Amino acid sequence: MQLFERWRAGDRQAGNALFERHFDSVYRFFVHKAYEDAVDLVQRTFLGCVEAKDRFRMASSFRTFLFAIARNELMTYWRRRATHVPEPGGSSVNALARSPSSLLVERAEHRLLLEALRSIPLELQIALELHYWEDLGMAELAEVLEIPEGTAKSRLRRAREALLERLAELESDPDRLRTTCANLDDWASSLKHAVLADRPSPSP
Repeated sequence: MQLFERWRAGDRQAGNALFERHFDSVYRFFVHKAYEDAVDLVQRTFLGCVEAKDRFRMASSFRTFLFAIARNELMTYWRRRATHVPEPGGSSVNALARSPSSLLVERAEHRLLLEALRSIPLELQIALELHYWEDLGMAELAEVLEIPEGTAKSRLRRAREALLERLAELESDPDRLRTTCANLDDWASSLKHAVLADRPSPSP
């Protein structure tokens, strides 16, 4: 929290250091939910942090604060583009975007997981990615999603079930499906590095 305190006190270098430290995580959050506008959404998220920094009471981690703002930016983004507001059991990124992801990954298992993630409801996708990619605990996840901790736990379970069901629908190769589902945690965790393969350099 020292960097944040220095930034809040007016230290611009501390703010730049925070931006560089968290750029990859925030870019990863947006990149295959809004590929063409990911960098702009990252900038908007950090601008939101600037605007809200004096309201942050440090009861939670800075990352939790940051992802809560990122999620709100994403929902605002899709509200402006979709005919209806994304809900926990509602639209997926594929349904909202009506076009395939521009994100390229090499491994077939990664491509399968990305497609499956984009095919489940957006809030379920967010819960899975924050769990697998950013290691958010249940209390942190609940805060980002603005729901009780018990609800966050059940949502994460429902998200995993939805992902497995979608994987089964998408994959025609039974061997690949079996290995992907059996090692889902490992594949999902390793995917977080693959989605950053073509990321731009951070520039606050």
